[in-house]
Amino acid sequence: MQEYIEFFQQHMILSLAWVGLLVALIVNLFKSSTAKYQTISVNELTALVNKENGLIVDVRSKDEYRQGHITDAVNILPSEIKSGNLGGLENHKSDPIILVCKTGQTVIESATSLAGAGFERVCILRNGLSAWNEANLPLVRGKK
Repeated sequence: MQEYIEFFQQHMILSLAWVGLLVALIVNLFKSSTAKYQTISVNELTALVNKENGLIVDVRSKDEYRQGHITDAVNILPSEIKSGNLGGLENHKSDPIILVCKTGQTVIESATSLAGAGFERVCILRNGLSAWNEANLPLVRGKK
């Protein structure tokens, strides 16, 4: 035990960095376990759409949406979700709502907003359309 104390005293910056990383890991695990949404894979997305009437919501810009989107995806901007302008989503409160963006990072705030608005099953596509493209799955081009 004395060796550990001596190591920490001699390498204070390294020790503080290690403690900081440990705290960040614990906070990240806590946040993901208490999140009101779930992160899903491409295979889980297709299963939710095909078997459970899942609705795909693409939160990218209108131009990005036109360049290519998942079949039957609805385009709603994050600002619209945040302001409560949910379009036709109100009829799907008990259905799985799958949020999609480019990388899966920018949809977290939208997912939290939808879960707070009473949507029961909010999901995020892990790695977004990047994962969809890596799986060589088709995109619809042009305006819906």
